[in-house]
Amino acid sequence: MRVIKDICYCQVEDDSRKLDLYLPEAEEFSVFIYFHGGGLGDGDKIDGEQFASYLTDRNIAVITANYRMYPVAVYPQFIQDAADVVAWAYRRMCDYGICQKFFVGGSSAGAYLSMMLCFDETYLLHAGIKPGDIDGYIHDAGQPTCHFNVLHERGMDLKRVVVDDAAPLYHIGTQSAFPPMLFLVSDNDIECRYEQTMLIVATMKYFGYKNYTVKVMHGTHCQYVFEKDEKGESIFGQLICGFLEQIK
Repeated sequence: MRVIKDICYCQVEDDSRKLDLYLPEAEEFSVFIYFHGGGLGDGDKIDGEQFASYLTDRNIAVITANYRMYPVAVYPQFIQDAADVVAWAYRRMCDYGICQKFFVGGSSAGAYLSMMLCFDETYLLHAGIKPGDIDGYIHDAGQPTCHFNVLHERGMDLKRVVVDDAAPLYHIGTQSAFPPMLFLVSDNDIECRYEQTMLIVATMKYFGYKNYTVKVMHGTHCQYVFEKDEKGESIFGQLICGFLEQIK
């Protein structure tokens, strides 16, 4: 595995908008773009180290990216940053090898970002990426309603359930089709996150979308991202690989 750290993906030098690149030895590979969690106010791209080697050993390049966060950022800058990461990957990864497919995912707040990119096509389109350019998404325990820190920015109670254009749920039904996607959540997740995940899954079903999978993990919120199995292999890496292998 070859690692390249702190690549700037925007047009200005900004420490909060850099990515790390983990490359497999193979010349041809798929690409998995990952956004870390932390409530849009904490966290770091280093989380990707937990599963990067598992994926690169299986010919999957990994991009883990930081993005602007509260209290410096305001909505929707973090979503725009996520779209810029995808655009960078789509345009620049050919410098490192032959890219077969592109996948996007995130955990917790990172999954809020991946869902917004998936369901509201305007962000990727503005970055020059067509929704069909992405081959699949992994949404790991993200908030499908308006994110609680966006509510805080608005001066609202963080427990409010708001579904407007800042909520992934709001955009379901606006497109005829979405790429395949995997929803992950824990049976002992943070308060209401399991129910919120089931709501977005039910909404997908209600609109007739079928190319999605749901997996309920045992444990606490995103616990499996940082854990290994009895063989010492990344649990989250296995989940990612299992999903990517299903996409023909």
